This record gives sequence, C-alpha cells and structure tokens, in this order.
Amino acid sequence: MEIILFEFALTFYFAAAIVGILELFKGTKTTSRIMLGLTVLGFALHTADIITMYAIGGHIPISNLHEASSFFAWCIIFLFFFLEYRYRIGLLGSFIMPVVFIMMLSSSILPRTIKPLSPVLQSYWFGIHTLLAFTGDAAFALAFGIGIMYLVQEHYVKSKHLGGLFQRLPSLETLDEINYRLITIGWPLLTLAIITGVIWAETAWGKYWRWDPKEVWSMITWFIYAAVLHVRLIAGWRGRRAAILSIIGFCAVLFTFFGVNLILKGMHAFV
Repeated sequence: MEIILFEFALTFYFAAAIVGILELFKGTKTTSRIMLGLTVLGFALHTADIITMYAIGGHIPISNLHEASSFFAWCIIFLFFFLEYRYRIGLLGSFIMPVVFIMMLSSSILPRTIKPLSPVLQSYWFGIHTLLAFTGDAAFALAFGIGIMYLVQEHYVKSKHLGGLFQRLPSLETLDEINYRLITIGWPLLTLAIITGVIWAETAWGKYWRWDPKEVWSMITWFIYAAVLHVRLIAGWRGRRAAILSIIGFCAVLFTFFGVNLILKGMHAFV
C-alpha cells in the first residue's frame, strides 16, 4: 500500500514540477492554481504514505536514505504551504517543485526495505533530533529557491527587461526579506538539532563529539548560515550576496544529506 501511495505522490509532484516550469515561460492564474492543486494532491498522498510507513515500522520513517529523502521532501512542501499562505508567491512552486521531485525521484530508486530501528536509535532523542534537523533543512531549501528567484529578478532589473516574468516575481526587497526570515528559522533549528545530537551521542556512546563525517559537515553547514546572518547584521550584506550565500549553504545541506551518506561512510550513515 505504501508503495502505491508513494508512486502516486511522485506522479503528482512530477506533474506539478512540469506545470511550474511551463509557468515560468507563460504563466497565468490558472496554471498557478493547477500547480498548487497538483501539489496539494501529491502532499495528501505523501502524508498518507508516511503515516502508513509509521504504522508498519513503529517509528518516524527516516531510518534509511529512501525514507529520509522522502521525509525531507515532505518537510519542504509542508513549509512551502505556510510560505504560500503568508506571501502568496505563486511562482515559488516553479522553483521549489523541481527540487522536491528530484528528491522524491532519488528516493524512489533507493532500497525501500522497512527495518526495525537499531538499539542506539531507540531513543526519544531520535524523533526530537531528526525533526529539528529536517525542518531546519527544509527552511534552507526554501531559502535556496528564494535565492534563485532573487538572482532571476535582479537580472531582469539590470537588463531593464520589465515585462513578462519580471511582473510576476516579487520585488527584490520582498525576496531579500523572505530569504532572511527563512534563514532565521532554519539556523536556530539546525542549532538545536546539533545540540540535541550532541546530548544524544553522549548518552549513546559516552562522547559528545566523535568527528563523524556527518557531524563535521553539519558544523560546516552551521557555520555557513551563521556567516550569512553575521555579514547581514554586521556588514550589511543583503540582496545578491545574501542570495548567493543561501544557495551555497543549501549545496552544503545537500552534501551533508546525500554526499556524506553515499561517499563518506560514518556512524550516521543510513542503513
């Protein structure tokens, strides 16, 4: 059952991504509504899939890379709905849904075996630590999308091409402010995720820090976003610089999530 739900969710996300890309070239209110409707349907099926997997496994379905990739995509969509409700940026889905689809497609080709949690993961810290990390990373994913939108809009402003897509994108000031707000949400969540992870590590292994590849790259990501906030507040870096840093930061997030697990094996590797 969970396989069927996942495949249907993937299909709706794919359709939403295609409509979103088409909307960049010739969008209307109708295409925006279609894209949002497809996303809602995909999210509903995706949620049902996660609930089903939780019922089967007895834990949050993030114990392997297939489950984690799927749950990461779910968190991105969840925050996307809040951002869409708050700011009504119809085109945001055009930049976010391709990312979500790629993550779900990656998840679909990974092993899907549902296994019991290892003894070290059977802790209440498992849910707390991972939910904080996934939610923070989802905020960074949206900041990435907003950063791309900023660079696109800036290109139109500098080229004085003030028609078409320019008129449907938010102003540079609005995009810069949303980017900042998302990072101020994601960075504290990542901070708490690292803190709870350190406490959990001491409980499980007797050491707060073991220089595991994922621990190291999580700290690298933390420093990148700390730098983004620092240079904005202290040096006044806004706009283009902030957008580029948010894009670089999300690349670090992706490497921490995928690269570390696939290339740099460690204690945090998914089974």
